[in-house]
Amino acid sequence: MALIVTLATGMGLALLFGFVALKLRMPALVGYLVAGVLIGPATPGFVADVDLARQLAEIGVILLMFGVGLHFSPTELMAVRRLAVRGALTQMALAVGLGYLVGSLWGWEPGAALVFGLALSVASTVVLLRSLEERGVLHTINGHVALGWLVVQDLAMVLVLVLLPAFAPFLGGASPEAVHGVAVSSGVIGALGATLGKVALFVSLMLVVGRRVFPWLLAQVARAGSRELFTLCTIAVALVIALGSAELFGVSFALGAFLAGMVLGESPLSARAARESLPLRDAFAVLFFVSVGMLFDPSVLVREPAAVLGAVGVIMLASPLAAFGLVLAHRYPLNTALTLAAGLAQIGEFSFILAGLGVSLGLLPREGQNLILAGALISIALNPLLFRAVEPAQAWIRRRSRLARRLERPDDPLAELPMSVDARLLTDHVLLVGYGRVGKRIVEALRGAGQKLVVVEQDRERVEVLRERGLAAVSGDAAEPAVLIQGHVARARMLVIATPQLYGVRRMMETARMLNPDIEIMVRTHSDEEGELLRKEGVVTVFMGEHELARGMIEHILARAPTDG
Repeated sequence: MALIVTLATGMGLALLFGFVALKLRMPALVGYLVAGVLIGPATPGFVADVDLARQLAEIGVILLMFGVGLHFSPTELMAVRRLAVRGALTQMALAVGLGYLVGSLWGWEPGAALVFGLALSVASTVVLLRSLEERGVLHTINGHVALGWLVVQDLAMVLVLVLLPAFAPFLGGASPEAVHGVAVSSGVIGALGATLGKVALFVSLMLVVGRRVFPWLLAQVARAGSRELFTLCTIAVALVIALGSAELFGVSFALGAFLAGMVLGESPLSARAARESLPLRDAFAVLFFVSVGMLFDPSVLVREPAAVLGAVGVIMLASPLAAFGLVLAHRYPLNTALTLAAGLAQIGEFSFILAGLGVSLGLLPREGQNLILAGALISIALNPLLFRAVEPAQAWIRRRSRLARRLERPDDPLAELPMSVDARLLTDHVLLVGYGRVGKRIVEALRGAGQKLVVVEQDRERVEVLRERGLAAVSGDAAEPAVLIQGHVARARMLVIATPQLYGVRRMMETARMLNPDIEIMVRTHSDEEGELLRKEGVVTVFMGEHELARGMIEHILARAPTDG
């Protein structure tokens, strides 16, 4: 009965309190967390199976990362690798250092302070990705940067979890032999080399072999004509690869599932696979938040209020501010910096795993684990409010801070078109916003048809590549009027918006219509609701989907334009 009781009570109470939270104009996940606290061991009354709830929550993490991977290609992640690698590692180092300092001030041993800092340095995959999806920015440059950041954090924490037992005796904890009953035959360098080798082997197998095998398998199952068999194949691929990655290669469930989704995303059936797995993903994601609530002991708020504030301060101030500065330093837009800062202002699943390992190794006191759990619950509950503050904060900073405006648009040669661009190419041209998978196909088709084209893209590396190929391209956020002006929107005959960020689309439309009332506007979207809303606001043509979207947009552009430019 343990499984049925845990599912019934967890989902039932999550439904009840999630509904109440929405009625009180709070995020539904606050209700899910409260439901978990009520059925957890720290509150009187019924107590659900905590270990079972965490396992069910892990399924939610696997399905979520698998679904995200279905919509991403390796090239999209590689495009933000510089910022993701440097930024994530620097942000984690700063958070670890500050967490270590806070733990030391409380009189903890160096090992305890180090584990505490590490646990506060890594964001929750579930929370961040759900927030990005809810706001429709997962498939924008903001989403690409956030996902790249998460992948780097994931890999870093895999190494930490492998190396921490080997270092435990030197940090004042128990030896790995005493904890796990196994002997460590190799030294720290050997363990590190073995871990990196396993990760590299797994990634190589997925990108070389999995890229061919799994799309083929999905196609064979689809030909059978059974919907339930197709859904079963999708879920089985996600779970089996996630389990295999953890058991055989020492890679986390989340990273394994993400790579499985990426290789399956090469299939034309990837959109259907994502659609079929969505209900299960959402249901198990709810159990993740319930499991977080079950681990929380509310009495820590009374026993150690100052310590809780210290932990929350590191999570919700130090890491976000570090990420904010790092993103701006890499010349990304203010909106990207604020979105990532808000997304990283919470901790989750890896923090729980690391805290449990620290306690088992005798490094972290139980009180430290309770503080980490308290920081996680408070930061997760408050995280949606930070996302809501992104746009108002962006407007306020731009109005009041010259420094922020200079950092966002510094003396960057990519922010303006070169003087060498032929002026004839900047009149009666197509202004394309977004150079992702859809944008790339549009560019290739228009170039082949001899169309005049200017591209606006937030990713500076992509702009550099476009200019090397001889294309007119501008780096910046097209939601800002100055960026569209650099693309000569006033003289363009058509504005093609291939980015799905709805808020930015509205700003672009307003600017384009003000400067060029006769311009034709085309927009891509991911849902019928968004499409209907954009049509009501006067967009001539709205396209949905991905592969058929690109084809439809190309045909429409070519049908409405001369080809002698």
